[in-house]
Amino acid sequence: MPYVNIKITREGATTEQKARLIEGATQLLVDVLGKNPQTTFVVIEEVDTDNWGIAGEPVTAIRARARKS
Repeated sequence: MPYVNIKITREGATTEQKARLIEGATQLLVDVLGKNPQTTFVVIEEVDTDNWGIAGEPVTAIRARARKS
């Protein structure tokens, strides 16, 4: 019973994009490990950019700096 947890920043992923992630992750487990898609769970968690850090800095700050460039 595989469980896949996908975490992305909350920056506007559409319902369709999330559905494709769920389908793709499920299919990958079927193709690579022969898992049953009926017992494969995929959860997508969206995290505010203030709560996601890279290299000691919040993503919010990184994105703001990139927009100014």
